[in-house]
Amino acid sequence: MSIAHLLRVYEATDATGEPRTDRTLLVWAHGGAFAFGDLDMPEADWVASRFAERGTPVVSIDYRLAGPGTTFPAASDDVLVAWRWAVANAERLGARRIVIGGASAGANIVTGAVLRMLAASTGGVRERMPDAVFLAYPTLHAVQPAPGTDLRAALDANPEADRFGPAAVLEMYENYLGGTVEGAPPAAIPGTATRDELVGFPPTLIVNDDLDELRVSGEAFAAMLADAGVDVTCETEPDVDHGHLNRPDHPAAARTVARVAAWFDDLAAGAPEASAALVPEASAPPTSSTAVPTTDPTEPTPTLT
Repeated sequence: MSIAHLLRVYEATDATGEPRTDRTLLVWAHGGAFAFGDLDMPEADWVASRFAERGTPVVSIDYRLAGPGTTFPAASDDVLVAWRWAVANAERLGARRIVIGGASAGANIVTGAVLRMLAASTGGVRERMPDAVFLAYPTLHAVQPAPGTDLRAALDANPEADRFGPAAVLEMYENYLGGTVEGAPPAAIPGTATRDELVGFPPTLIVNDDLDELRVSGEAFAAMLADAGVDVTCETEPDVDHGHLNRPDHPAAARTVARVAAWFDDLAAGAPEASAALVPEASAPPTSSTAVPTTDPTEPTPTLT
């Protein structure tokens, strides 16, 4: 896949009219259970457009979807190629800081990509790390912790929101991996990372959905990050089920964009706000199956929006 087909770039469109070199660039991966979604879905296009309107340029990634013949690490490789393109082109986009983020399965893929970058750095490969990570209602465990009593009762009372039970989540990961989850690397299932593998992970904001069994995955991973000494904030959008960024008409979508934009402002000020709550673990030396791919930043420019 060429760079021009892999990415869609949303230039910042705030009304200042002045050249900027101090923006925060967001490298963004939509969700879709690893197997669905595209650059035109609201979770990709609407999200990127709203951030661009606020002065945050976005590189939206059209990673390869899981299915027959396309399994891990294909999507992870695509995210790393997109990341390197963003690093090479950040100055052109007026950005000083680069944040990587994703929603749902996209949050898993970008988290795994960061773990691969961390692993490569421990092996002596110098890679620019993200300045921060934003994860929206992430799935990070193939076998996730059971929900607490209150969440279980809320899901029982809202069966339409109860879509991510153990069997459904396991099937989703098996499709992504093309086989069993046993022995899968943390780059594919970040919730299996060790504490040492998480040390050095960038400051992270996690926004979970209230009525969502995947919430326990996001909360557990936040607790793992905190235990590894990572600056992590974990918050919950109230009264909403999984995937609210894919529903622009829901007030929670705009609230989350505003919340993340304010967090970007904190990053720009050099004082990201940390949460004392929630956190986990780190990475292993890269192997041939998880090596960081390279890309030529002089390839054709992606679509600019």
